[in-house]
Amino acid sequence: MWNTMRWTVSNAVSGCRTARVVYLLLVFVVLSSGAACHRSGCRANRPPRVTNSTISGRHVRSYVHLQGDVRQRKLFSFQKFFLRIGKDGRVNGTKSKDDPYSILEITSVDIGIVAIRGLGSNLYLAISKKGELYGARNYGVNCRLKERIEENGYNTYASAQWRNKKRQMFAGLSAHGRPLRGRKTRRRNTATHFLPIVV
Repeated sequence: MWNTMRWTVSNAVSGCRTARVVYLLLVFVVLSSGAACHRSGCRANRPPRVTNSTISGRHVRSYVHLQGDVRQRKLFSFQKFFLRIGKDGRVNGTKSKDDPYSILEITSVDIGIVAIRGLGSNLYLAISKKGELYGARNYGVNCRLKERIEENGYNTYASAQWRNKKRQMFAGLSAHGRPLRGRKTRRRNTATHFLPIVV
């Protein structure tokens, strides 16, 4: 009887040890798989990342970080003119670095959409339905411009409201500093490219 009791107790102790070893092994396996998941980023379990390029089908940069942002800039065109908005509402280019009408306030009103106001004239840069560039007294749909950083580092500003035969219409200056009609502008045309310079 004594031998039987001893055998039962030793088996129980051994069973407890086995259970503890199995438990520790399970904990180790769970922790190591979690660490591996952390290192690899668990891409298989993550939902696919949606970007602007996924939605639109072309390379467009994200501007979420600029929403609500206000910047004072001069827009220096690829044609070597500073874009200005005169008090009379005329938009053109100037070579003068000191022209007070070339100081602009660029405000992000939505993701990728900006409003550009001349600080000297207090008028907004606007593109009409016909593609004309002018200074508007009040902010409206003509003043909503899509800002995009191009591959060469320059920015383009297209009407967010109007299109010409499904093509975007851009703000642009000719080689003589005159405003271009939006209907004749193209994204790849350097006449529509501007470099924002900090004032």
